[in-house]
Amino acid sequence: MALLRAVNLGSHKKVSMAALRELLAGLGYADVQTYLQSGNAVFTADETRAERVAADIEERLAADLGLMTEVILRTADALQDVIDRNPMEVGDPSRYTVLFLLEPPAPDWLDGFDLGQFAPDEMRAGERELYLNLPNGIGNAKLPVVLGRRLKVPATMRNWRTVTNLMSLAV
Repeated sequence: MALLRAVNLGSHKKVSMAALRELLAGLGYADVQTYLQSGNAVFTADETRAERVAADIEERLAADLGLMTEVILRTADALQDVIDRNPMEVGDPSRYTVLFLLEPPAPDWLDGFDLGQFAPDEMRAGERELYLNLPNGIGNAKLPVVLGRRLKVPATMRNWRTVTNLMSLAV
């Protein structure tokens, strides 16, 4: 599945899901489905190299739609692992999020960082994702913004409801 970074946020980086489905089908991907308007697409591809699939999608987004953005890919198995390895209790699934990273962050990216100053927000790190519990809501949370600056790795955030619904589409 493809998670497009920072699309359809207000007037920023607009792309219709119909255009995204058409673009993915034009690349030869099968079983193309999109979810919501935030750049989530589930599909199957013969190409096994994720880097090649992401590069192909990014190139076509730029060429066909004039959209410059990163595409973060996860296989259905990898998304199931994200769900299975969830380290915290999910309360409100709209306030519990996963920050999907393009690649693992540097080993020392959290050195000297005090997560406690962002309470009641919580964060746990996975391999290529961060789990965030934001009980006061995403709009009020400062933790994702600060983490984004520290990471120095492209990332995109999805709430838990979206993560589990994408998994349902992928199976």
